[in-house]
Amino acid sequence: MIGARVFSEAYEAQYGKLDPLKRTARDFVGHGTHTLSTAAGNFAPGATFFGNGNGTAKGGSPKARVAAYKVCWSTNDAGSCHEADILQAFDYAVYDGVDVISASVGGSNPYIEAFFTDGVSIGAFHAVTRNIVVVCSAGNDGPAPRTVTNVAPWSFTVAASTIDRDFLSNISLGNKHYLKVT
Repeated sequence: MIGARVFSEAYEAQYGKLDPLKRTARDFVGHGTHTLSTAAGNFAPGATFFGNGNGTAKGGSPKARVAAYKVCWSTNDAGSCHEADILQAFDYAVYDGVDVISASVGGSNPYIEAFFTDGVSIGAFHAVTRNIVVVCSAGNDGPAPRTVTNVAPWSFTVAASTIDRDFLSNISLGNKHYLKVT
């Protein structure tokens, strides 16, 4: 991590000043840390999940130089992200000269008119016009029609996927017969 910035003016205008101990780029929920490590986490040999899936974990671009731009202020969920704070973070990322913006925050619904009023969509458009790649989250709903967010055609929208490991278990069928399942 080479830098971090905090954007809270819109949040504070609505809810009042943040506690000075909480007005930090620190991730109190874990969402930002998780998405940042997914994008650029370094190699972590010996990763395991309760003894399963042993191997080396890494992000999509290990050893990348990253900066965090904090725009969400709830201390117990990933919500409370204000449009003006999101737009200001996009502006600073452009100003800071980033190459890629990963925006794992909610965004527009999949209707064309929302592209012109949604902070993520507007910020992404301005970044793309300056040759910055913008990758957005598809949201946490679905799979169902019209549940994907951040669908502006000028950004890449990425949904959750799976991993390349099997988590094996044995089911006892009796008489010393077992069924191996994944």
